[in-house]
Amino acid sequence: MKKRILLLFVLLISSFLFVLSPVIAEDSEKSPARDHQEKVVERTTLELPERLTRFVYDSGYQFDYPEDGVRGIYVTGNSAGGERFESLLELLNTTDLNSMVIDIKEDHGYLTYRPEEDSPFYGISQNFISNPDQMMETLEENEIYPIARIVVFKDSVLAEERPDLSFTENGQVWKNGRGEAFVNPFLKEVWDYNIDIAEEAAKMGFEEIQFDYVRFPEGFERRDESLGYSVGEYEGGDGDNIQKRVSAVTDFVAYARERLAPYDVDVSVDIFGYAATISEAPGIGQNFSKISENVDVISSMIYPSHWTPYFGIDKPDLYPYELTKEYAKVENQVLGALEEPPVSRPWIQDFTARYLGAGNYLEYGKDEVEAQIRALNEEGINEFLLWNASNRYTEGVNYKP
Repeated sequence: MKKRILLLFVLLISSFLFVLSPVIAEDSEKSPARDHQEKVVERTTLELPERLTRFVYDSGYQFDYPEDGVRGIYVTGNSAGGERFESLLELLNTTDLNSMVIDIKEDHGYLTYRPEEDSPFYGISQNFISNPDQMMETLEENEIYPIARIVVFKDSVLAEERPDLSFTENGQVWKNGRGEAFVNPFLKEVWDYNIDIAEEAAKMGFEEIQFDYVRFPEGFERRDESLGYSVGEYEGGDGDNIQKRVSAVTDFVAYARERLAPYDVDVSVDIFGYAATISEAPGIGQNFSKISENVDVISSMIYPSHWTPYFGIDKPDLYPYELTKEYAKVENQVLGALEEPPVSRPWIQDFTARYLGAGNYLEYGKDEVEAQIRALNEEGINEFLLWNASNRYTEGVNYKP
């Protein structure tokens, strides 16, 4: 078997060299002998083995990236595998929406479908999406672009099972005020665990892997000295704790993109909107520019309700157009400084934040959703994702206002 593989590789290399040989010979006649070394360097840039890896896996599905950009909605596992899926299909088939971001590993750490029983992830799976193949076929038939959402470092399931991969306090797994546990972004075992799941999503046919909660817990800078945890390969070396957290988060993203390359999927990351407005978020380890350099798509969560007074706007939820427009200006500056910026595809708000209290929120409907989209479009951002945790989206919205 090894001999067959070796012979195939030799034949592939030979065919490339045969095609290139007339060009190389022609160049040799025009250039003196001292230039031949440079020619060899140019030929090595073909990087044949790396290019060939793009054809390693074919899911069998055909999804085209929307020509005029992704305009998507968030879909839970319950919705994707339940009755609501039909109404969401109807929404996309009757509007200019064209994509779904579907939970594959959800906020607690469970898979939303059952893999094979011998899968290492069978024990953390739930049967929300009972027939993933049928779901993917339906998406293909309806020309809906599929994106798999994978929640990474917020993972109560793994933390409880493996406290050594989490953060502990007084011998117990530490949880935040909402009762959520996180796993440790410093540890490569945690990275591989999540990327293995991402690979399974790619094999299912998803065209993009969207990583969420790619960060340390909020406010971690106030408790990093009191919690018990390992820093893994980041022990010692240069930089303070802040820089080590930034390095760990950035390195995870770069590593994930590298490992997913054979599946020819895009990699995207959800990130706090405010991360674009500062050099880096010190506690959670998110550096907007560094993460953006290692992804195909960056999705800032810019819901007006989630901002404190910012951009000179005292009550941001009351001003969806103004808040979104000011944010877009800042993000454009940051991404514009990168050599190869990713696609910008922000998460926008299609829910009402009554928890803000009377006088601090608006009832979000058609006008408010369109205002956010219009603000993005005016700043040259033509892709977006709608967030509504219950997947009930506003009717009658013009998604190309």
